[in-house]
Amino acid sequence: MLHPGEKAPDFALYNQNNELVRLSDLRGKKVALYFYPKDNTAGCTKQACGFGELVPEFEEQNAVVLGISKDSVASHEKFARKYGFSFSILSDPELTAIKAYDVWQEKKMCGKVSMGVVRTSFLIDEEGVIRQVWNKAKADANPQQLLDYLTGPQN
Repeated sequence: MLHPGEKAPDFALYNQNNELVRLSDLRGKKVALYFYPKDNTAGCTKQACGFGELVPEFEEQNAVVLGISKDSVASHEKFARKYGFSFSILSDPELTAIKAYDVWQEKKMCGKVSMGVVRTSFLIDEEGVIRQVWNKAKADANPQQLLDYLTGPQN
């Protein structure tokens, strides 16, 4: 797992509009980066909608919101259109960023063990350094947690 103070791994992934987004192109801005398991599931929808509602407040803090899952660009396009997201959700079917950020882990559900994306969020500063990590983030609380951290006394 990555930790605060470490350099955030760069990535280049396509968003729901089939536009290439590179983390390195966002230097000079803070990045609220969250990894989630699957489009259109209850928790992931709740988390994405929470970030969507807070986009203006993140922008006031010079921050960009990015979501990443292994879903396809087409799936992301439908998901974003359905809920009116104004931020990029990135497609990582090859698990490039997902593995670089070490969020592809063993999960247990109903006694079954499988590999999958563990809901995790990172706050990355203007120089590309991880400032905070939320492991096993709670879908409903996570967007506000990131915003509170951004607006807190440590920043």
